[in-house]
Amino acid sequence: MSWLNRVRNAMPFIAKRETADNLWHKCKSCQALVFVKEWEENLHVCPRCEHHDRIGAKVRFEQLFDSGSVSEIPMPKVPEDPLKFRDSKKYVDRLKAARTSTGDPDALQGAYGTIEGRPAVIAVQDFAFMGGSMGVAVGEAFVAAAEEALRRKCPFIAFTAAGGARMQEGIL
Repeated sequence: MSWLNRVRNAMPFIAKRETADNLWHKCKSCQALVFVKEWEENLHVCPRCEHHDRIGAKVRFEQLFDSGSVSEIPMPKVPEDPLKFRDSKKYVDRLKAARTSTGDPDALQGAYGTIEGRPAVIAVQDFAFMGGSMGVAVGEAFVAAAEEALRRKCPFIAFTAAGGARMQEGIL
């Protein structure tokens, strides 16, 4: 800490300015600081270098579906650790960490709603969840979303972002 900062922090009559932590977004490509509101309005694309950031399922649903028309498709329950796989970490611990960081139950989420008044079902694979890798839950979620589109007789749109199959359960 410089002497100037120590002096400034010691002065009781100078109020410290509070700035929200989520006011700025730093572009991963050009390192530019962009107002979060501007970045979101530009659909998570940097206005300076046009770098497209990754987005999760909920943001994708908000961008594509008509406002207020989104209903998430419940994903089928599947075995958590069918092969009882172990490497440097327990597989169930890896799943728990991915669920905590993304807020999603697995790498693929599905929803139905309308796009400009027309019904559609959308499935979105999120790379932030274990690299978007495919396990039993992803396969079952994809099938559930496709069956929902068939049942509703509407288009099925899938956004994929996969790093491949999970070695912990990919064979299944």
